[in-house]
Amino acid sequence: MFNNFNELFEAARKLGQVTISVAVAQERGVLEAIKEAEKSGLGKAILVGNKELISQMMEDIGLSDNSRIIDIVDPDQAALRAVELVHDGEAQILMKGLINTSNFMRAVLNREKGLRSGSILSHFAALEIPGEKKLTFHTDGGINIAPDLKQKRQILTNSLAALKALGFTRPKVAVLAANEQVSPKMQATIDAAALVAMAYAGELPECEIEGPMAMDVAASRESAEHKGIQSKIAGDVDLFLFPTIEAGNSVAKALIKYAKAMNAGVILGATNPIILVSRSDKAESKLNSLALASLIVKGSENRQ
Repeated sequence: MFNNFNELFEAARKLGQVTISVAVAQERGVLEAIKEAEKSGLGKAILVGNKELISQMMEDIGLSDNSRIIDIVDPDQAALRAVELVHDGEAQILMKGLINTSNFMRAVLNREKGLRSGSILSHFAALEIPGEKKLTFHTDGGINIAPDLKQKRQILTNSLAALKALGFTRPKVAVLAANEQVSPKMQATIDAAALVAMAYAGELPECEIEGPMAMDVAASRESAEHKGIQSKIAGDVDLFLFPTIEAGNSVAKALIKYAKAMNAGVILGATNPIILVSRSDKAESKLNSLALASLIVKGSENRQ
């Protein structure tokens, strides 16, 4: 369990440096995050893209010229080369720079040089919410639109593997829906009950899982008690599994905007963690994402 991002960052830094391959690296916010990662000893980068633009940005922000630059002007070719560096083991983390997401993901899924693992890709977010006692993790608010039961199982498996790498032995998982009653009219409740049954049958990685659960019950023991619901995890959930991308995306953005939560996110399900950031993301969020991905990489290596 991590109380905040500072603890997560220190845990990642103590495990040693990682190498980050940045696709189309001529993006100021990404380079600022790389600067802080290098400064803190978290990692070093290989910057793939337009060397002239990258070098100028590095000089403007004060990033050392120790970073290796691979000069490829064409964005699609730069993305493919950045992916190839991870595929070949020269880097452990892939990071998106100034390139369209669909083009970036096309390189990730390249059949010869890509990072396919056979699993579904899914988004895994960490949030530090003011007033809460620990970081919480959300999935999937960024990749899968309306996952079916099979996909939800894969999304959950991806996240449980990441949590294991982060040091969790039996994470508490809430499978969210609009209420706690299983209804044939609400597929999310049926899927939630099925996932809980799978866990009790030993068909999922180890976890303490409950569902279907409404968000108020999952987030508050008092709400569970008020509703007469007996729960071992209410108010102490580690991982929230959302039924759809709209639900996960809306909750995360509302927490960031209105509750001033800090966030990080990585894509799981590939051979290596992928950081797919938006230019609207704060530099702090990008650095948190690097720390999260680094800890997943190093934690996975140490537990093999």
